[in-house]
Amino acid sequence: MRTRVLYCLALAIVLAALSPRAFRAQSATDPYLTAHEWGTFTSIAGSDGHAIEWLPLTGSTDLPAFVEHFAGVSFKGGLLGTVRMETPVLYFYTNRETTVSVHVAFAKGLITEWYPQASRVYPISAVEPKYANFPVSDWALTQKHPDGSIDWKSVELVPHSFAEFPQDTRANHYYAARQTSATPLQVKTARGVQSEKFLFYRGVSTFAVPLATRISHDGSVRVENLSNDAIPAMLLFERRGERLGFRVVQQPATPSELNPPELNGNIYALKQTMVDMLVAQGLYQDEAQAMFETWRDSWFEEGSRLLYIVPRSFVDSILPLTIHPAPSQTVRVFVGRLELITPATKAAVEQALETRDAQTLARYGRFLEPIAEAVIETSENPSRTQQLQESLSTFYAARPSLN
Repeated sequence: MRTRVLYCLALAIVLAALSPRAFRAQSATDPYLTAHEWGTFTSIAGSDGHAIEWLPLTGSTDLPAFVEHFAGVSFKGGLLGTVRMETPVLYFYTNRETTVSVHVAFAKGLITEWYPQASRVYPISAVEPKYANFPVSDWALTQKHPDGSIDWKSVELVPHSFAEFPQDTRANHYYAARQTSATPLQVKTARGVQSEKFLFYRGVSTFAVPLATRISHDGSVRVENLSNDAIPAMLLFERRGERLGFRVVQQPATPSELNPPELNGNIYALKQTMVDMLVAQGLYQDEAQAMFETWRDSWFEEGSRLLYIVPRSFVDSILPLTIHPAPSQTVRVFVGRLELITPATKAAVEQALETRDAQTLARYGRFLEPIAEAVIETSENPSRTQQLQESLSTFYAARPSLN
């Protein structure tokens, strides 16, 4: 009798383990799957040190033509935001063919570009009935609304695939992100199969960045951490023409005082420093190099900025990521970029406006307007203010792609 009871008990345990529910629970994590992601949060520091609102979608697109975006959707007064979430790319690594689903939510934000084709992008997709009072044409990040999100329901991971990835006719920094050993992936769409080395998306949001800065008259920067988690590392960068310099602080205290770097650096030392910072946070060497090459021209253009590693917990709170089945390991490394309107930058832009030096003004790209506004606001002479405004308008009229 005892033997029979034990047998029945053992059989019940085996059957329970083989039940669909138990099987799903056991297979919720894929031990053969790893996911790595990197991206950038770009903001502009205002006079009070906090990120200001700006129009991050101004200017011509810097992405290949095959990347999907919200074409045809208009926003009241443009799409004002405090943060431009730039080029998060999500890599997968596995030695087995498998299919995953991915969901990303974006706090106080909107997904604006993506590739491959997504299963659903909210609110660009048909608005759900329960959110009918938030029509897309009236969408504004400053009003209360559900968080933006993007879904890929069926992403096929294909190790050793030799599928060709899409290519634009022009050179583009987008392609640098492919220079890794990540597993190729594909998404089946009504227009055919789309293949890539990663999932790509971008967006705009109004969330408060975790750092605030104060800039002194001598150009020194006081940095305060506003989050509950330590900033792993930060780099203060400055470029004036062909001269550049940078200063690195590991595990910075809060607040931290950073003096302007001497402009005696070079791009090779800068690359090694940035790659080391990214690898220390968990990226593979080729991923870190791909991230640097993707943002080489943008991160290190004219002006001053603070680059910092965003705490992982902050990333997860702003950009919750769900992958099913769950990878055995998920690494997420985001760099915060805080553009600084230093006395040197203001002086350079002011002189360029006075002399109508279009070449110098163009170096500041999409950040020119908020910098110029800061210059104009400090002008106490009405006639001079008008002169500066006219010079800026003339510049944009001649270069509509920057407006």
